[in-house]
Amino acid sequence: MTGEKAYLDLCKHILNTGFNRDDRTNTGTCSIFGYQMRFNLNEGFPLLTTKRVPFKLIASELLWFIKGDTNIRYLLENNNNIWNEWAFEKWIKSDEYQGPDMTNFGKRSQEDDDFNEAYQEQMKYFKEKILRDDDFSKKYGDLGSVYGKQWRHWRTTQNDTIDQLKDVIASIKQNPHSRRHIISAWNPEDIPNMALPPCHTLFQFYVADGKLSCQLYQRSGDVFLGVPFNIASYALLTHLIAHECQLEVGEFIHTLGDAHIYSNHFEQVNMQLQREMRPLPTIKLNKEKASIFDFELTDFELINYNPHPSIKAPIAV
Repeated sequence: MTGEKAYLDLCKHILNTGFNRDDRTNTGTCSIFGYQMRFNLNEGFPLLTTKRVPFKLIASELLWFIKGDTNIRYLLENNNNIWNEWAFEKWIKSDEYQGPDMTNFGKRSQEDDDFNEAYQEQMKYFKEKILRDDDFSKKYGDLGSVYGKQWRHWRTTQNDTIDQLKDVIASIKQNPHSRRHIISAWNPEDIPNMALPPCHTLFQFYVADGKLSCQLYQRSGDVFLGVPFNIASYALLTHLIAHECQLEVGEFIHTLGDAHIYSNHFEQVNMQLQREMRPLPTIKLNKEKASIFDFELTDFELINYNPHPSIKAPIAV
């Protein structure tokens, strides 16, 4: 299974064979364990066409990881709100929060219009404080030792740090056939200090025939909302590293542990499955930038992306 069909087949497989399971968010899921998809990056950039997936959010989040940043201020400056809920939850659970009760805000905001109005008001205030108040941003905007920290500043028992991303790029250049081109985001010691333990936990690069491929192991995948982002994000990362290492792109291989569809996403998934796939877009990078650490949002161009309309669904926090 390749291309967008691989993703749609995953959705069908979960709905047809998955187990109904409770989960951390008390939303409920239909879940399977162990699945793999393959995407040939020479056949197009794997951004879904059966619903619009916002590329700028994916690109800005990836650049956030690459920078080693863990504070949502950079994301908010780029109009990216995908990590807001985890930072917001940290604030509303603090002694400093004096607003209305926001317990279980993710679910309640979908079910109660009055509550949703209060929630949106509190979230707006929270975002404004993150953007303008340095002390507040440091305290409540930081998500802890999440992806960017582990990729760029892995802490050792000797209190040194390892720049995994920089080291892997150097390794690909110097010893392309190594079987050790690996980056891990799963640092057991730091898990308690993360707003959300890493879902995409480990990835490995592979060079053959002048092409760079990447395989991701993802322990947990929100198949409707999260996995389309993950596919495109790691495809973009593969393009970036291939560019710096003067290689062509090969495959992105996506291996999932617990792949699940939340119970309040069933209707949206079935709507998406009724739509016809369209040709995948292509991605163009600014060739004047030699290092992935120099890229900004304006250095990416998505060409011929013509998807079906977006499909909204609540996020489980």
